[in-house]
Amino acid sequence: MSDILTQLLGGFATAASPINLLWALAGCALGTAIGVLPGLGPAVTVAMLLPITGQVEPTASMIFFAGIYYGAMYGGSTTSILLNTPGETGTMVTALEGFRMAKNGRAGAALATSAIGSFVAGTVATVLVTFFAPVLAEYAVKLGPPEYFCLMLVAFTTVSAVLGQSTLRGMTALILGLSMGLVGIDQITAQVRYTAGILEFMDGIEVVLVAVGLFAVTEAFYNTLYEGRVKLEVNHLSKVHMTRDEWKRSWPAWLRGTALGFPFGTIPAGGSEIPTFLSYATERKLAKGEDRDSFGSTGAIEGVAGPEAANNAAVTATLVPLLTLGIPTSVTAAILLSALQNYGINAGPQLFQTSSSLVWALIASLYIGNVMLLVLNLPLVGLWVKLLRVPRPQLYAGILIFATVGVYGMRQSAFDLFLMAGLGLLGVVMRRFDFPIAPVIVGLILGPLAEAQMRNAMAIGEGSWRVFIDRPMSLTLLIVVALILIVPRLLARRRAATEATA
Repeated sequence: MSDILTQLLGGFATAASPINLLWALAGCALGTAIGVLPGLGPAVTVAMLLPITGQVEPTASMIFFAGIYYGAMYGGSTTSILLNTPGETGTMVTALEGFRMAKNGRAGAALATSAIGSFVAGTVATVLVTFFAPVLAEYAVKLGPPEYFCLMLVAFTTVSAVLGQSTLRGMTALILGLSMGLVGIDQITAQVRYTAGILEFMDGIEVVLVAVGLFAVTEAFYNTLYEGRVKLEVNHLSKVHMTRDEWKRSWPAWLRGTALGFPFGTIPAGGSEIPTFLSYATERKLAKGEDRDSFGSTGAIEGVAGPEAANNAAVTATLVPLLTLGIPTSVTAAILLSALQNYGINAGPQLFQTSSSLVWALIASLYIGNVMLLVLNLPLVGLWVKLLRVPRPQLYAGILIFATVGVYGMRQSAFDLFLMAGLGLLGVVMRRFDFPIAPVIVGLILGPLAEAQMRNAMAIGEGSWRVFIDRPMSLTLLIVVALILIVPRLLARRRAATEATA
């Protein structure tokens, strides 16, 4: 305990340096702005800004990216409440009651409980990360190649099965990402693989390029082609404050939302969507009398407070598997992992020993960032609302320019620009036909690592696949994979059978 507190104090000393505070503030402000603008999100923004990893010191850039990630979660609730248009998937549930509150002249209370709930959940979850992550890292050091390969298999399966409309489409997207990860020189045999004679593919396909193409460029193309004519109407913004009764109804929902959100953030593909829906259902079930009647009518403040807390707790919890196991449980976490890889830093159980100053500065910056975001979101909410009036054509033109400059700046290669544009068009097709993009990024990043762990495991087992079932932990993980693939289908069939007989 004392050792953790000592390292955390060292992290605060690093994070509180003027330059790192400036990066944290810039990340929080930019993240909030991105969260407010409908259609954009932290994954798009971090993907666009990944090229700065070649110019900025690792600790500063990770603090910056974490600020963007956090800020987008705070800002996403603004559009949900005022526009009924979630800025992030995690704020979809917030729109259910928040927009009704805004329609009834209580937008200020909804925005206040959202911002304060995000602060409470983010702070509590950061405390849990502080004490939980180092302990998990100690146990993770004991895992061998068979366990790591099976752990990545769990990540592949959950990302593919949970995201999107169908498991088949998710698996197809995953295979596309894994295929991209095979391109280039084999690290073990030094053989050239799947380059089609293109010299630019010799070093593999850049994760930064794929992320920018599939997120930033796709977002601009898709909105230009399909959503460019949508007109948004903004509800009137009332004074941002809560009454004593609203405080009384909000704080239990904040704590319950935090308790629901944190565990889901720590599991692969847990995401923030499931705990926000669970939180909403819980608050609706626990409400009584007039409070219960306000759900679905005038707007219940618990229906905003709980899901927002669950959302931010889940987002904070993604750092636990990212830092301790090197496993991203969200799209943005996957892009953050690629940012670490750009610096030659391998996330995993050794990270707390090899890059302890970076890790603890990042964790300390979360405490600082939470305070910054509370200050940015409550008094300055009127400023963020004005961003909603930015014309869409100029906004997406700016995104394309920024993406082009960033990608070209990596290698000064025109080929990279053509590849980025091609990936952008591929992303439009995938989005149009409900193919999830997240498995592509996860497959591209974790694919080569999984291949290396599988080869090492096979070497340990002297060429026998039994090495994966002879070890208890790897066998347990394989059973989890099987359950993820089988149980949802059994439940769907049971539901269909029930409906048919009813």
